[in-house]
Amino acid sequence: MKQVPILKIDGITIGQSLAIMEYLEETRPTPRLLPQDPKKKAIVRMISDLIASGIQPIQNLSVLKQVGQENQMPWAQRAITSGFNALEQILQSTAGKYCVGDEVSMADVCLVPQVANAERFKVDLSPYPTISHINKALLALEAFQVSHPCRQPDTPAELRA
Repeated sequence: MKQVPILKIDGITIGQSLAIMEYLEETRPTPRLLPQDPKKKAIVRMISDLIASGIQPIQNLSVLKQVGQENQMPWAQRAITSGFNALEQILQSTAGKYCVGDEVSMADVCLVPQVANAERFKVDLSPYPTISHINKALLALEAFQVSHPCRQPDTPAELRA
């Protein structure tokens, strides 16, 4: 599909964020991206899927090109707002310091770039205090600072930190 991310590792090529994270979890389980508890693991996967499959594809660049330049901002804002309305409700009952309790998980890895997209498309984040609180806690961690979308080599100049 000519999309990123792609990970070439261990003699294979893996596409799609969740598949990459699942592979890394199974082959390099430290630090853990999924909790050991099956219920918490299901919640992490649900949140990750909501973001990676329910919000992100609707406002990615290939879709935005199809809606026309003048419609891109409102289209992306509606997609993100709709997803964040659902996500905020879920996180109100699952969050500790992070999306699911106090350990960083796959859900958190999905959250930070989606919040960056929300900021890029000027989504008002004030209705989402739980999302904002978690994102702030994650951005205090070095791993999230160095991997932030605004610090990637292929980030357009106007979006770089």
